Amino acid sequence: MRLAFAAVVALTALSPSLVAAQTFPIERGQAARPEFTEDSVLQSVIDAPLRSEAERARDAHRRPFETLTFWGLQPGMTIVEIEPGAGAWWTHILAPYATQTGGRYVAAWIDTANPQTSQGARDARAGLEATFAADPANFGTSSAVDFGPQSGVAMPDRSADMVLVARAFHNWARAEGRTDRYMGEFFRVLKPGGYLVVEQHRAEAGVDVMASAATGYVPESYVIAAAERAGFVLEARSDLNANPMDGRDHPFGVWTLPPVRRSSQDGRDLTAAERAHFDAIGESDRMTLRFVRPLSPVS
Repeated sequence: MRLAFAAVVALTALSPSLVAAQTFPIERGQAARPEFTEDSVLQSVIDAPLRSEAERARDAHRRPFETLTFWGLQPGMTIVEIEPGAGAWWTHILAPYATQTGGRYVAAWIDTANPQTSQGARDARAGLEATFAADPANFGTSSAVDFGPQSGVAMPDRSADMVLVARAFHNWARAEGRTDRYMGEFFRVLKPGGYLVVEQHRAEAGVDVMASAATGYVPESYVIAAAERAGFVLEARSDLNANPMDGRDHPFGVWTLPPVRRSSQDGRDLTAAERAHFDAIGESDRMTLRFVRPLSPVS
């Protein structure tokens, strides 16, 4: 059954954060999203000791339970996280969740088949795989696959239920054609009805993406247009992770804000008052989007 606005209202009644966030349903196209149910497994992995205190401290800004619920996370899914990196913030939630619910977590990170890939990148990928192998209770169904402009996503067609892209579009936007290349790959590996879900630092509407991407932000319209060119349908977007205090005009781009908190670069040093000001802003203003691969081609 399709998720109507009334269902969204019912969902927000369970979560005060969602009430404040204002979830905006979009015409859904042809795929049906499972109805929301309270997910005790998801809450248990969010609360689990696997996650560090530093990771937990960011929950107030990133709202993992509400965000994953909005994105349509369900037990048993094959979940692909794009470029999780060594920090593994989402990984420490999604991999145990998939393992405990009969699903599968896949980290699409580093193109090991590309001879130009640095040894440092290869070592980082090997370290992630070693982490998976050493902790089967949390990572028993987890694996890593190649990802990059040459390999794409090294997974079969129609093999994933969800693809997550968190904070990567500002990097891709600066390489001509890369965003479209990757969007096409995400469409290919998702099953019909599968979800492409996005968390991304959000630039002001109408700005030039090449200018804003260098500061870590891209316009929401840039991501939506690229997804639609690949064949996706925008199902819903949310202000769950909006931050009206983020004016985006920071000395060192988005990296001035927490969690990076860059305070010095190219001879420019923040004063103590400036550092306190940027810390008070919190994490960036972010778009939170859910796209679907239609069950059949969109006419």
